[in-house]
Amino acid sequence: MKIEKRWIISFVIISLVCITGVLWPAVTTTDAVLSQFGTIDQIIPADVAWMLTSCCLVLIMTPGLSFFYGGMVGKKNVISTMLQSFVCLGVVTLLWVVVGFSLAFGEPLGIHIGSGFYSFVGDPTSFTFMDYVGVLPHKKIASTVPFMLFALFQMKFAVIAPAIITGSFAERVRFISYLLFICLFTLFIYAPLCHAVWYPTGILGSYFGVKDFAGGTVVHMSAGFAALAGVIVLGKRKNSRHVPTNIPFVLLGTGMLWFGWIGFNAGSSLEANGVAAMAFATTTTASAAAMLTWIFFDRINGRKVSALGACIGAVVGLVSITPAAGFVSVPESMFFGFIAALVSNWVVNAKFLKGIDDTLDVFACHGVGGIMGMILTAIFAHGEDASLLHGGWNVFGHHMMALVLVSIYTFFGAFLLFKITNRIIPMRVSEEAEIMGLDLSQHDETLFPIECSDVAEEEYDTIFASQKHLEERTI
Repeated sequence: MKIEKRWIISFVIISLVCITGVLWPAVTTTDAVLSQFGTIDQIIPADVAWMLTSCCLVLIMTPGLSFFYGGMVGKKNVISTMLQSFVCLGVVTLLWVVVGFSLAFGEPLGIHIGSGFYSFVGDPTSFTFMDYVGVLPHKKIASTVPFMLFALFQMKFAVIAPAIITGSFAERVRFISYLLFICLFTLFIYAPLCHAVWYPTGILGSYFGVKDFAGGTVVHMSAGFAALAGVIVLGKRKNSRHVPTNIPFVLLGTGMLWFGWIGFNAGSSLEANGVAAMAFATTTTASAAAMLTWIFFDRINGRKVSALGACIGAVVGLVSITPAAGFVSVPESMFFGFIAALVSNWVVNAKFLKGIDDTLDVFACHGVGGIMGMILTAIFAHGEDASLLHGGWNVFGHHMMALVLVSIYTFFGAFLLFKITNRIIPMRVSEEAEIMGLDLSQHDETLFPIECSDVAEEEYDTIFASQKHLEERTI
């Protein structure tokens, strides 16, 4: 089979990155660098243990998402869909080490507004190759755990954000172009948004007062609007109707997501304390409320109770409580799950969204769930000047302004990145490849071995004849 230049270039890039890493000069600490960090005796072992655990919990969410999505698609696209999530563990991890963490939490670059300084993004050279990220705690960001541990925890958030997007354009995207897109998304949308919300001088957090405890805005809104942009750019599938291949996969994936989400939300306290315990409680309660709301709402609208609906409802609840997990009470978290499930369920079944073919309803679940979470956080978050109920309309108004800005930035930014990617490497597979299925056409793999399949032999003859033809054309 002819090897295309794009794969040669990809190999050269990873080779250069890894070789540069081994040749990178040793860290030299200066007074300017040391002034940012505390001392080793300020590290609290209990916090370190909890954050190590949380890192592992958040990591397992990405394989969980691959099962969640993989079980929903047609039988010819299970492996490709799962791999699109799983490969983020490789791509985004290296990107985060080289430059992503610097963009998100490096020295702030921004402007002065009045007497304050507000930043948009970090200096990309601050922690290149995780330079200067060591075992000391950072005074401003994570003061009781090694800064390296904080960087790894944030890495897992960066990994799952582009993985979430994949459900929207499943069954029709070219793998190599997808890899390029997730690099661009991480660098130009996720990292700047992460900095703007979570860095101490970030403009959305410090100027607009946005409350996002664990990523409702940073992760789910960015992924949801990017998903919406993606399906608009790529267009509808040739066959937009399919039967989910493996509902047990979806149940397994939901369980892994729910399990990992405890680290996602409770770990965002960055300490082993009461806030972490409260985030644990609100996360579980909101998800439970959303699951039951979804299946009961389905039933009163003439739809049967389904395992798929229960799983989707649970995930919507997890999404909605994410920005508020450490800011609200347990009874309030039930309301979060209830409202988010109602709105997302309505959007999933709304006729006006059927025409864009969001394969796995990513925008309706993650985008809308994130929006509802941000709005409800702006109403209920506890603390002085934290929300509408604890600060007045001015606080709520700032949140809504930020909501509009984030929506515009993430949607149009992603739309532009999709267009750029499509210009460099066409994103959509050929019609033949789509009919064959991405498992075979992109990866030369199948969910079921031929000898164990119930599919007629002549159908496989047709499939493999098409595959050979596609290889000759180097799809």
